[in-house]
Amino acid sequence: MDVAWEELGWERLTGRSGRRRLPVWDCTVGLVVGDDAVLLVDPGSSLREGAEIRAQAERLTGRRVTHLAFTHGHFDHVLGAAAFAGVEAFGAVGLESMLTVDRNALRADAVGHGLAPAEATASVDVLVVPRHLVSGEWTLELGGVQVLLANVGPGHTPHDLAVLVPGEREVVFCGDLVEESGEPQAGPDALPSQWPAALDRLLALGGEDALYVPGHGSVVDARFVRAQRATLARRFGVSRA
Repeated sequence: MDVAWEELGWERLTGRSGRRRLPVWDCTVGLVVGDDAVLLVDPGSSLREGAEIRAQAERLTGRRVTHLAFTHGHFDHVLGAAAFAGVEAFGAVGLESMLTVDRNALRADAVGHGLAPAEATASVDVLVVPRHLVSGEWTLELGGVQVLLANVGPGHTPHDLAVLVPGEREVVFCGDLVEESGEPQAGPDALPSQWPAALDRLLALGGEDALYVPGHGSVVDARFVRAQRATLARRFGVSRA
C-alpha cells in the first residue's frame, strides 16, 4: 500500500527502515521492512498505543508485523506489546522473567508516570513477553535484509538490546542506552558502572557512519554517542578500560 510515511507521522531512515516518535513520553518505535517479514522495535506504552502502531505499520507496509524486538523493559517501551499477540518476540535474556514476575511494579511505574490506572492494568494483564532470548547476537532474516539483534547491556537496565539494520547507511536502534531529548535517565535498575561499556559495544556495532536512533529524541551520530559515553563516565566515575 503506497502511503507516505510522513503522512502518519513516521520518519523514513533508509529504504528498509523508519521510526516514529510517540507523544507524551517521546518514546521511539522502529520499523524494519523485509521482503518476507516486518520487524517492529518497541511497541509503545499501552495496549491502545500498540494497536495504533500496529495499524499504522500494516498500512505502511501492506503486511502484518511478524517480529517484535524489545530494547528493554520499561513501561513506555513494552506495554503496547499486547497488541502484537502472535508475533515472534525477542528480548535480551532475563527480560522475560522480569516482565513476568514484576508486573505489579511495571503497572505502578506506568501509573506513576501518568498512564491511567485502568489502561495500565489492561495493558499489563495481557502483556506479550519475549519468547526468543538473546544472550549474545541473533540474526533475523527478513527477506532482503538481515537484522542483527545484540545484547549490548547491561547499562540503562539489566536487559538492553540493540537492533542493527544494514543498508546504504547502517541504522542502530539503541533504546534508552542513548537519549537525545534529555539527560540519560538512570533509574533504580540502571547499572551505571557498566553503561559506558555498553555504549562502546554500540559504537563497535554501528561504526562511525551509522545512524544511531535513541530511545527518546532525534537521530544522532557516532560523535554524539561518544560524547554521551564520556558524560556518563564522568557522572558515574567510570574510567575507560
